[in-house]
Amino acid sequence: MRHNGCSAMLLTITNTKSPATDLGYLLHKNPRRVQSFDLSFGRVHVFYPDASANRCTAALLLDVDPVGLVRTRRGPSGEGGMLEQYVNDRPYVASSFMSVAIARVFNSAMAANSKDRPELVTVPLPLTARIAVLPCRGGEEFVRRLFEPIGYDVSTEHHPLDEKFPEWGEGSYYTVEIAKDVTLRDLLTHLYVLIPVLDADKHYWVGQDEVDKLLRHGEGWLQSHPEREVIVSRYLRGFRKLTREALARLTEDESIDPDAEQETKEAQEQAIEAPIRLHDARLQQVASQLKTSAAKRVLDLGCGEGKLVRELLKDKQFEEIVGMDVSYRSLELASERLHLDTLPPKQKERIKLIQGSLMYRDKRLAGFDAAAVVEVIEHLDEPRLAAFERVLFEFARPQTVVLTTPNAEYNVKFETLPAGQFRHRDHRFEWTREQFQKWANGIGDRFGYKVECKPVGDEDQQVGAPTQMGVFRQ
Repeated sequence: MRHNGCSAMLLTITNTKSPATDLGYLLHKNPRRVQSFDLSFGRVHVFYPDASANRCTAALLLDVDPVGLVRTRRGPSGEGGMLEQYVNDRPYVASSFMSVAIARVFNSAMAANSKDRPELVTVPLPLTARIAVLPCRGGEEFVRRLFEPIGYDVSTEHHPLDEKFPEWGEGSYYTVEIAKDVTLRDLLTHLYVLIPVLDADKHYWVGQDEVDKLLRHGEGWLQSHPEREVIVSRYLRGFRKLTREALARLTEDESIDPDAEQETKEAQEQAIEAPIRLHDARLQQVASQLKTSAAKRVLDLGCGEGKLVRELLKDKQFEEIVGMDVSYRSLELASERLHLDTLPPKQKERIKLIQGSLMYRDKRLAGFDAAAVVEVIEHLDEPRLAAFERVLFEFARPQTVVLTTPNAEYNVKFETLPAGQFRHRDHRFEWTREQFQKWANGIGDRFGYKVECKPVGDEDQQVGAPTQMGVFRQ
């Protein structure tokens, strides 16, 4: 992009909630005039190409001074090579320069301060951010792995190295658009951290203060992000000592042995439900629904120790059964309890156990007739749940999905469960029947599935069954 004869990079943020011009109050930038700011590496301009009641777009245009980069030694890493100091992509792409511009120009918005509209800073808005052009060392898939787990809809446009010379091949440059109902503070924070992560480079020295900045801006989302190790390493330019410190501080409140802790929590949940043999009833009813669907190739997502896999293995209708779990320890236990090492060859060929996360798109999950998701979604916080929905219902798209989750109304029937507590310490929510029906119907409407909700276990006239099941069919 060119602007006034100079190299320029552009970020736009669009709000579509009326009055959309509230965006100006949140950014502390008047939509009626252009504002410009000097930075050590160039000049940044903020203006509004669209400012109406129904749609407001704020644009941040960054002009980087290529000669100034050399004079101030702010060029690319490895700047000992003279040619690279003068011939590089820094003036043309969104990089750590853009992150610094965001932090300097929108510092009040990133701090969630608004003098004129203080009530808006905590309100999620339908925001869309568009970045042109963004270098991504890892391609479109990596862009999605970073933004989709925190709930964004992502679209990309891949740019060739040079349209006049197609034989040069595709470049690592993308125009990226992300959209979500999100607070402006969170959107700016995510961009501030993840733009240099995609670029895998920074124009300034990375020291101890960068660890503090990363943890401050990553609060509330980075700890649970499935790509946190990659994010931390790239943000800190691969410096091992700093990366180790950041990860240690980020995970200091986690269990030393997360797999062992998970086993303990699951045992506690099963102890609560044991008197009504709910676990067995769930597995049998899920297996029955899968059989009714006439599925031959089945996914068990969040398979744990393989109990449902073992149940399905009893029925020859299921020709291929794939169990996936994020925990390697759980997969080891599943392998042991399924006796994979001693199964007859024909039986063994029907089973496959794979490690993976439900937070980002996985090509291995495509093409299956049905998927089972047994007592999984209640372990996902809001951003992870949103990413899971797209991974399963938009990208994997099995013909049938059988999903179960606790019925919160039934908790009063468990004598050993204190009032107000969830059945499992790791549950992020437990839904009532009405809440689950609303969520399930929303999934059906968005992704083209017919939905049927069913009880699992003995029903109580007042509070319903202990578990609720949703059967989604295309």
